[in-house]
Amino acid sequence: MASTASIRQVQITFDCASPQRVARFWCEVLGYVVPPPPQGFDTWDAYEQSRLPEKRDSGFVCQDPNGVGPRMYFQRVPEGKVVKNRVHLCVRVGTGLVGAERLAALEAERDRLIPLGAECERVLLADEQNESCIVMRDIEGNEFCLD
Repeated sequence: MASTASIRQVQITFDCASPQRVARFWCEVLGYVVPPPPQGFDTWDAYEQSRLPEKRDSGFVCQDPNGVGPRMYFQRVPEGKVVKNRVHLCVRVGTGLVGAERLAALEAERDRLIPLGAECERVLLADEQNESCIVMRDIEGNEFCLD
């Protein structure tokens, strides 16, 4: 019997207050890029200025420049973040590392992201079952981990 399963691409969508700002933050975190502006516009700012005021900064995209990772879409919503995320991103900076070497890599990445507006929530040190990770928040308070 042939499998009917197929590989599907996914997009990760964030609800946020300022899509362009949050998308550009995640570009810095992940090494993603902003796609070219729509045809007929030299810049995204020019495109945004052409839109009705209520439509400006209503959505923005960033994507893996190699086309491997998922596309990320940021959409403006009227309500603010209220509770803990049910889903979060784990940014894999310590893969293959253990102990002090892993923690040093995680801390270096944390220190790179804080000037971009990220906040460190807590450092979870290795125990008998898990390696270290660092719980962070992006510029709008969304949780993510450095893993």
